[in-house]
Amino acid sequence: MLPFKVVYHPRYDLNLGAHVFPSQKFRLIAEELINSGIAVPDDFLTPQPASDKDLLRVHTPSWVSKLKTGTLTASEIMKLEVPYSPELAEAVWLAAGGTILAAQAALRDGFGSNLSGGFHHAYANHGEGFCAIHDVAVAVRRLQSDGDIKKAMIVDTDVHHGNGTAAIFADDSSVFTISIHQVNNYPAHKPPSSVDVNMRDGAGDDEYLAALIPTVERCLDRFKPDMVFYVGGADPYREDQLGGLLLTKAGLKRRDREIFEAARSRSIPVTTALAGGYARRVEDTVAIHVNTIIAAREVAEKYPQSREQKSQGAGS
Repeated sequence: MLPFKVVYHPRYDLNLGAHVFPSQKFRLIAEELINSGIAVPDDFLTPQPASDKDLLRVHTPSWVSKLKTGTLTASEIMKLEVPYSPELAEAVWLAAGGTILAAQAALRDGFGSNLSGGFHHAYANHGEGFCAIHDVAVAVRRLQSDGDIKKAMIVDTDVHHGNGTAAIFADDSSVFTISIHQVNNYPAHKPPSSVDVNMRDGAGDDEYLAALIPTVERCLDRFKPDMVFYVGGADPYREDQLGGLLLTKAGLKRRDREIFEAARSRSIPVTTALAGGYARRVEDTVAIHVNTIIAAREVAEKYPQSREQKSQGAGS
């Protein structure tokens, strides 16, 4: 049994068929958590789709309408890099609802984990790089609107730069964005995050962690967020098809654990969402994402949410 909730819906699958994005991974992660005894059914929450009102705090009415009605232009579908389908639209609405639900759970338990999400290439007015709706931005705005938090930090560890995140929050002092990524990789245009950690091709565990962890710790102390949203990329893995870094599974789990420790040792709730993972063997991608939940469990047991924190909430 986990000391926090994980959020999952069977319709998270983007219905992509034979595609480099393994959209079946969401189901496989949930199954592995149960089959391995890491989680029990009571640990799972089932999300509702985010409301259009929630999406419109981040996205333009035109883009939301196009996704709902399937009226994207050929150019917009080309940028999105996945075929449009009603199942795709349903999945991204659910993913946004899932990250909201995970964040609400994190206020109570110290952690909350969505087994989808992390769609960090989505812009306010279009999608890019397999990302149609920016679920993390939607969750940040929902919690801010509800008065649950004032300031949020997004720590993005996908191998690709979080360009949508940087663009959406470019002029917002209430949201601090960190992106660690392979600099010579997608996307070509990288709008500046609050802090960008640019990794050279072929960087491994030690170099990566030495760049990331002190940066996160310094930024936590300076910015003092009410919540950390962690976008957990599996694609810095050494055998990823779309990445050029050389991290091991052990190094990636250490990355997750040390970021979680940095936040929870400061009594900051953490919401986790997934991000990219394109290993040649989908089992490797699933194992890396499962390790993120295991790392969260280890840190949650070490730094439990106090009763006082639970009653006060992060933004009070």
